[in-house]
Amino acid sequence: MAKKVVLPGGSGFLGQSLANYLIEKGYEVVVLTRRTATSSNHIKYVQWDGKTINSWTLELEGCEAIVNLTGKSVNCIYTPRNKAEIISSRVDSVRVLKQAIRACKNPPKAFIQAGSLAIFGDTTAVCNEESVHGTGFSVQVCQRWEEEFFTHPLPETRQAVLRIGFALAKNGGALQPLEKLARLNLGGTIGSGKQYISWIHIEDLNQMFLTAIENSQITGAYNATGPRPVTNQVFMKALRTALGKGWAAPAPSPLVWLGAYVVMRADPGLALTGRNCIPAKFTKSGFVFKYVDLETTLKEIYAGWFSTN
Repeated sequence: MAKKVVLPGGSGFLGQSLANYLIEKGYEVVVLTRRTATSSNHIKYVQWDGKTINSWTLELEGCEAIVNLTGKSVNCIYTPRNKAEIISSRVDSVRVLKQAIRACKNPPKAFIQAGSLAIFGDTTAVCNEESVHGTGFSVQVCQRWEEEFFTHPLPETRQAVLRIGFALAKNGGALQPLEKLARLNLGGTIGSGKQYISWIHIEDLNQMFLTAIENSQITGAYNATGPRPVTNQVFMKALRTALGKGWAAPAPSPLVWLGAYVVMRADPGLALTGRNCIPAKFTKSGFVFKYVDLETTLKEIYAGWFSTN
Protein backbone atom coordinates (compact mmCIF):
# COMPACT_ATOMS: atom_id res chain seq x y z
CA MET A 1 0.00 0.00 0.00
CA ALA A 2 1.32 3.46 -0.94
CA LYS A 3 2.35 5.82 1.83
CA LYS A 4 -0.01 8.76 2.23
CA VAL A 5 0.91 12.46 2.36
CA VAL A 6 -1.77 14.99 3.30
CA LEU A 7 -1.52 18.49 1.83
CA PRO A 8 -3.72 21.03 3.65
CA GLY A 9 -4.13 24.03 1.36
CA GLY A 10 -2.64 22.03 -1.50
CA SER A 11 -4.99 23.22 -4.24
CA GLY A 12 -2.79 26.19 -5.19
CA PHE A 13 0.11 26.33 -7.63
CA LEU A 14 2.82 25.06 -5.28
CA GLY A 15 0.53 22.44 -3.79
CA GLN A 16 -0.49 21.00 -7.16
CA SER A 17 3.12 20.84 -8.28
CA LEU A 18 4.12 19.04 -5.09
CA ALA A 19 1.12 16.70 -5.28
CA ASN A 20 2.01 15.56 -8.79
CA TYR A 21 5.66 15.19 -7.81
CA LEU A 22 4.77 12.99 -4.84
CA ILE A 23 2.48 10.83 -6.97
CA GLU A 24 5.38 10.28 -9.38
CA LYS A 25 7.43 9.13 -6.38
CA GLY A 26 4.81 6.55 -5.47
CA TYR A 27 2.91 8.36 -2.71
CA GLU A 28 -0.84 8.58 -2.21
CA VAL A 29 -1.85 12.25 -1.97
CA VAL A 30 -4.81 13.79 -0.18
CA VAL A 31 -5.44 17.54 -0.49
CA LEU A 32 -7.47 19.35 2.16
CA THR A 33 -9.36 22.13 0.42
CA ARG A 34 -12.20 24.60 0.91
CA ARG A 35 -13.54 23.47 -2.46
CA THR A 36 -15.90 20.56 -3.15
CA ALA A 37 -14.65 17.09 -2.22
CA THR A 38 -13.69 15.08 -5.32
CA SER A 39 -10.93 13.02 -6.92
CA SER A 40 -8.92 14.11 -9.95
CA ASN A 41 -5.66 13.00 -11.58
CA HIS A 42 -4.98 10.47 -8.78
CA ILE A 43 -5.40 13.18 -6.11
CA LYS A 44 -8.13 12.90 -3.48
CA TYR A 45 -9.66 16.22 -2.40
CA VAL A 46 -11.28 16.40 1.05
CA GLN A 47 -13.17 19.47 2.26
CA TRP A 48 -12.09 21.45 5.33
CA ASP A 49 -12.26 25.07 6.48
CA GLY A 50 -8.77 25.35 7.93
CA LYS A 51 -9.88 25.95 11.50
CA THR A 52 -12.50 23.41 12.59
CA ILE A 53 -12.17 19.74 13.60
CA ASN A 54 -14.30 17.59 11.30
CA SER A 55 -14.26 14.32 9.36
CA TRP A 56 -11.11 15.39 7.45
CA THR A 57 -9.10 14.37 10.51
CA LEU A 58 -9.57 10.72 9.50
CA GLU A 59 -7.10 11.31 6.66
CA LEU A 60 -4.31 11.97 9.16
CA GLU A 61 -4.45 8.54 10.79
CA GLY A 62 -1.29 6.62 9.93
CA CYS A 63 -0.19 9.00 7.18
CA GLU A 64 3.47 9.42 6.39
CA ALA A 65 3.43 13.20 6.60
CA ILE A 66 1.42 16.39 6.54
CA VAL A 67 2.72 19.28 4.43
CA ASN A 68 0.71 22.37 5.35
CA LEU A 69 0.49 24.98 2.59
CA THR A 70 -2.53 26.83 3.96
CA GLY A 71 -2.62 30.61 4.02
CA LYS A 72 -4.35 33.57 2.42
CA SER A 73 -2.24 34.99 -0.40
CA VAL A 74 -0.07 37.97 0.58
CA ASN A 75 -0.52 39.31 -2.95
CA CYS A 76 -3.09 41.87 -1.85
CA ILE A 77 -3.37 45.36 -0.37
CA TYR A 78 -2.64 45.23 3.34
CA THR A 79 -5.93 46.56 4.67
CA PRO A 80 -6.75 45.78 8.33
CA ARG A 81 -9.14 43.05 7.19
CA ASN A 82 -6.63 41.46 4.84
CA LYS A 83 -3.91 41.59 7.48
CA ALA A 84 -6.16 39.83 9.96
CA GLU A 85 -7.02 37.12 7.41
CA ILE A 86 -3.37 36.63 6.44
CA ILE A 87 -2.50 35.95 10.08
CA SER A 88 -5.57 33.93 11.05
CA SER A 89 -5.46 31.66 7.99
CA ARG A 90 -1.94 30.60 8.91
CA VAL A 91 -2.19 30.40 12.68
CA ASP A 92 -5.64 28.74 12.72
CA SER A 93 -4.60 26.00 10.30
CA VAL A 94 -1.49 25.15 12.33
CA ARG A 95 -3.48 25.12 15.55
CA VAL A 96 -6.25 22.82 14.29
CA LEU A 97 -3.80 20.44 12.59
CA LYS A 98 -1.82 20.07 15.81
CA GLN A 99 -5.05 19.46 17.67
CA ALA A 100 -6.02 16.75 15.17
CA ILE A 101 -2.58 15.12 15.29
CA ARG A 102 -2.73 14.85 19.10
CA ALA A 103 -6.07 13.05 18.77
CA CYS A 104 -4.72 10.47 16.32
CA LYS A 105 -4.29 6.87 17.50
CA ASN A 106 -1.55 6.49 14.89
CA PRO A 107 -0.22 10.04 14.34
CA PRO A 108 1.66 11.20 11.23
CA LYS A 109 5.41 10.63 11.27
CA ALA A 110 6.14 14.20 10.15
CA PHE A 111 4.47 17.61 10.08
CA ILE A 112 6.11 19.88 7.52
CA GLN A 113 5.03 23.51 7.52
CA ALA A 114 5.49 25.84 4.55
CA GLY A 115 6.89 29.13 5.85
CA SER A 116 8.48 32.22 4.32
CA LEU A 117 11.87 33.88 4.05
CA ALA A 118 10.02 37.14 4.76
CA ILE A 119 10.83 36.48 8.41
CA PHE A 120 14.22 38.12 7.74
CA GLY A 121 12.61 41.38 6.62
CA ASP A 122 14.14 43.68 4.01
CA THR A 123 17.90 43.19 4.02
CA THR A 124 20.87 42.82 1.70
CA ALA A 125 22.96 41.03 4.35
CA VAL A 126 23.38 37.30 3.83
CA CYS A 127 20.81 35.41 5.94
CA ASN A 128 21.07 31.80 7.06
CA GLU A 129 18.62 30.06 9.36
CA GLU A 130 20.15 31.61 12.47
CA SER A 131 20.16 35.22 11.24
CA VAL A 132 18.33 37.99 13.08
CA HIS A 133 14.70 38.49 12.10
CA GLY A 134 13.61 41.75 10.50
CA THR A 135 10.79 44.16 11.29
CA GLY A 136 7.40 44.97 9.80
CA PHE A 137 4.07 43.25 9.21
CA SER A 138 5.38 40.35 7.10
CA VAL A 139 7.97 39.54 9.75
CA GLN A 140 5.32 39.59 12.47
CA VAL A 141 3.18 37.18 10.44
CA CYS A 142 6.06 34.72 10.06
CA GLN A 143 7.01 34.94 13.71
CA ARG A 144 3.47 34.26 14.93
CA TRP A 145 3.18 31.45 12.37
CA GLU A 146 6.36 29.71 13.51
CA GLU A 147 5.64 30.34 17.18
CA GLU A 148 2.29 28.55 16.84
CA PHE A 149 3.98 25.71 14.99
CA PHE A 150 6.89 25.10 17.39
CA THR A 151 5.23 25.89 20.74
CA HIS A 152 4.15 22.70 22.52
CA PRO A 153 5.92 20.15 20.27
CA LEU A 154 4.12 17.01 19.13
CA PRO A 155 5.48 14.00 21.04
CA GLU A 156 5.28 11.44 18.20
CA THR A 157 5.49 13.66 15.12
CA ARG A 158 8.66 15.26 13.76
CA GLN A 159 8.25 18.96 12.93
CA ALA A 160 10.03 21.17 10.38
CA VAL A 161 9.39 24.53 8.72
CA LEU A 162 10.57 25.20 5.17
CA ARG A 163 10.92 28.95 4.62
CA ILE A 164 10.19 29.14 0.91
CA GLY A 165 12.00 31.47 -1.45
CA PHE A 166 10.91 32.86 -4.85
CA ALA A 167 9.84 29.67 -6.66
CA LEU A 168 10.49 29.63 -10.41
CA ALA A 169 8.24 27.62 -12.71
CA LYS A 170 6.56 28.01 -16.06
CA ASN A 171 2.86 28.85 -16.31
CA GLY A 172 2.26 30.11 -12.82
CA GLY A 173 3.61 30.91 -9.40
CA ALA A 174 5.64 33.88 -8.24
CA LEU A 175 7.35 34.33 -11.60
CA GLN A 176 4.17 34.99 -13.59
CA PRO A 177 3.67 38.71 -12.78
CA LEU A 178 7.29 39.54 -13.67
CA GLU A 179 7.03 37.46 -16.83
CA LYS A 180 3.97 39.43 -17.93
CA LEU A 181 5.82 42.71 -17.44
CA ALA A 182 8.81 41.48 -19.44
CA ARG A 183 6.66 40.26 -22.30
CA LEU A 184 5.09 43.71 -22.50
CA ASN A 185 8.59 45.24 -22.68
CA LEU A 186 8.11 46.59 -19.15
CA GLY A 187 10.60 44.26 -17.50
CA GLY A 188 13.12 46.84 -16.36
CA THR A 189 14.73 47.13 -12.95
CA ILE A 190 12.13 47.58 -10.21
CA GLY A 191 12.79 50.33 -7.67
CA SER A 192 16.47 50.59 -6.76
CA GLY A 193 17.14 47.13 -8.19
CA LYS A 194 19.36 46.42 -5.19
CA GLN A 195 16.76 44.35 -3.34
CA TYR A 196 17.62 40.64 -3.41
CA ILE A 197 15.55 37.80 -4.83
CA SER A 198 16.27 34.48 -3.16
CA TRP A 199 15.08 32.16 -5.92
CA ILE A 200 14.65 28.41 -6.27
CA HIS A 201 13.44 26.22 -9.13
CA ILE A 202 10.23 24.42 -8.27
CA GLU A 203 11.83 21.02 -8.97
CA ASP A 204 14.44 21.69 -6.29
CA LEU A 205 11.71 22.94 -3.94
CA ASN A 206 9.69 19.75 -4.46
CA GLN A 207 12.79 17.70 -3.76
CA MET A 208 13.32 19.68 -0.54
CA PHE A 209 9.80 18.82 0.59
CA LEU A 210 10.40 15.16 -0.25
CA THR A 211 13.66 15.24 1.70
CA ALA A 212 11.85 16.78 4.67
CA ILE A 213 9.21 14.04 4.47
CA GLU A 214 11.66 11.15 4.24
CA ASN A 215 14.71 12.27 6.23
CA SER A 216 14.17 11.87 9.98
CA GLN A 217 17.07 14.26 10.66
CA ILE A 218 15.20 17.24 9.19
CA THR A 219 13.75 19.18 12.15
CA GLY A 220 13.41 22.86 12.99
CA ALA A 221 13.53 25.74 10.50
CA TYR A 222 15.17 25.43 7.07
CA ASN A 223 15.64 28.04 4.34
CA ALA A 224 14.05 26.50 1.24
CA THR A 225 15.80 28.53 -1.41
CA GLY A 226 18.61 28.20 -3.94
CA PRO A 227 22.27 28.81 -3.12
CA ARG A 228 22.74 31.87 -5.36
CA PRO A 229 20.36 34.78 -4.68
CA VAL A 230 20.64 37.78 -7.01
CA THR A 231 19.56 41.41 -7.01
CA ASN A 232 16.37 42.49 -8.74
CA GLN A 233 18.46 44.25 -11.39
CA VAL A 234 20.30 41.02 -12.25
CA PHE A 235 17.09 38.98 -12.12
CA MET A 236 15.13 41.23 -14.47
CA LYS A 237 17.99 41.30 -16.98
CA ALA A 238 18.18 37.49 -16.97
CA LEU A 239 14.41 37.26 -17.42
CA ARG A 240 14.45 39.65 -20.37
CA THR A 241 17.26 37.64 -21.95
CA ALA A 242 15.35 34.38 -21.50
CA LEU A 243 12.31 35.93 -23.21
CA GLY A 244 14.34 37.49 -26.01
CA LYS A 245 13.64 41.02 -24.83
CA GLY A 246 16.10 43.89 -24.93
CA TRP A 247 16.58 46.82 -22.60
CA ALA A 248 13.52 48.05 -20.75
CA ALA A 249 13.10 51.28 -18.82
CA PRO A 250 13.42 50.93 -15.04
CA ALA A 251 10.37 51.42 -12.84
CA PRO A 252 11.20 53.97 -10.12
CA SER A 253 9.76 53.42 -6.66
CA PRO A 254 6.95 56.04 -6.93
CA LEU A 255 5.72 54.40 -10.13
CA VAL A 256 5.86 50.96 -8.49
CA TRP A 257 3.79 52.24 -5.56
CA LEU A 258 1.17 53.65 -7.95
CA GLY A 259 1.08 50.53 -10.11
CA ALA A 260 0.89 48.20 -7.11
CA TYR A 261 -2.12 49.91 -5.58
CA VAL A 262 -4.00 50.89 -8.74
CA VAL A 263 -3.19 48.09 -11.20
CA MET A 264 -1.89 45.06 -9.29
CA ARG A 265 -4.01 45.65 -6.17
CA ALA A 266 -1.09 44.50 -4.01
CA ASP A 267 1.24 45.91 -1.41
CA PRO A 268 4.22 47.61 -3.14
CA GLY A 269 6.59 46.20 -0.55
CA LEU A 270 6.30 42.82 -2.27
CA ALA A 271 8.25 44.25 -5.21
CA LEU A 272 10.43 46.84 -3.49
CA THR A 273 11.83 44.74 -0.65
CA GLY A 274 13.94 41.59 -0.65
CA ARG A 275 16.31 39.39 1.29
CA ASN A 276 19.59 37.68 0.56
CA CYS A 277 19.02 34.17 1.94
CA ILE A 278 21.02 30.98 1.59
CA PRO A 279 19.98 27.38 2.40
CA ALA A 280 22.77 26.76 4.91
CA LYS A 281 21.15 23.78 6.67
CA PHE A 282 20.09 22.01 3.47
CA THR A 283 23.56 22.53 2.02
CA LYS A 284 25.19 21.16 5.17
CA SER A 285 22.93 18.10 5.03
CA GLY A 286 24.24 17.28 1.55
CA PHE A 287 21.27 18.43 -0.51
CA VAL A 288 22.19 18.59 -4.22
CA PHE A 289 20.63 21.38 -6.28
CA LYS A 290 19.71 20.73 -9.89
CA TYR A 291 19.39 24.45 -10.68
CA VAL A 292 22.00 26.94 -9.44
CA ASP A 293 22.58 29.39 -12.32
CA LEU A 294 19.72 31.84 -12.81
CA GLU A 295 20.27 32.65 -16.48
CA THR A 296 20.51 28.97 -17.44
CA THR A 297 17.45 28.15 -15.32
CA LEU A 298 15.27 30.84 -16.90
CA LYS A 299 16.37 29.89 -20.41
CA GLU A 300 15.36 26.29 -19.71
CA ILE A 301 11.99 27.36 -18.29
CA TYR A 302 11.21 29.38 -21.41
CA ALA A 303 12.75 27.02 -23.96
CA GLY A 304 10.41 26.82 -26.92
CA TRP A 305 8.71 30.12 -26.07
CA PHE A 306 9.99 31.78 -29.26
CA SER A 307 8.45 29.11 -31.50
CA THR A 308 4.98 29.56 -29.97
CA ASN A 309 4.86 33.36 -29.59
